[in-house]
Amino acid sequence: MTQALIELSDLGFNWPGHPPLLDIPAFRLEAGETLFLKGPSGSGKTTLLGLLGGVQKPGRGSIRLLGQELTDLGAGARDRFRVDHTGYIFQQFNLLPFLSVRENVELPCHFSKLRAERAKQRHGSVDQAAATLLAHLGLKDESILSRRADSLSIGQQQRVAAARALIGQPELVIADEPTSALDYDARENFIRLLFAECREAGSSLLFVSHDQSLAPLFDRHLSLAELNRAATSAEV
Repeated sequence: MTQALIELSDLGFNWPGHPPLLDIPAFRLEAGETLFLKGPSGSGKTTLLGLLGGVQKPGRGSIRLLGQELTDLGAGARDRFRVDHTGYIFQQFNLLPFLSVRENVELPCHFSKLRAERAKQRHGSVDQAAATLLAHLGLKDESILSRRADSLSIGQQQRVAAARALIGQPELVIADEPTSALDYDARENFIRLLFAECREAGSSLLFVSHDQSLAPLFDRHLSLAELNRAATSAEV
């Protein structure tokens, strides 16, 4: 069997003084795969994403990303590994409002030499990588690059957040409810653009949402309750 991009084994997590939140015997995400993960609020989705990013450590079990056991790394090493290999699209986008669009998109390359080098190799420069990604995601007017992030519409902010996640070709892109503010047609259009960019970069996509109508667009779709033995019967 080939090495998975993500491989979880006997993963367990609970907050101090609380019952188990996650109990996942096994899970794999393959390189280049798009996966839709569904779960209601409070089901542990955000905690699982924190574990995959190395923000938190599990109570037990194994988390391997690109063959690296994350639980073997210290906090600083996990942070460096995350910024090198993972791009995030957050529900609230988390753009820095006082920075320009270009500065927001290029932020990962300031923290990751690996992603900066990949951007330069693929596009000639980090600046050109940012402009190209934004154009591919539907923001083709170059004047937008100098605008402050807080001057953008919700749809524009979403695309800037996606470009920031994709710059430098991270192997994994995690999207946490990124389409919740859009209508269905806009959601589907955005997802298809995101798929195209992930395919071109060779990135896997883990897309977390409660909106089951989007699931058929993905290579594979799962409910967190299918993975998580700690889930209540109401979540299944």
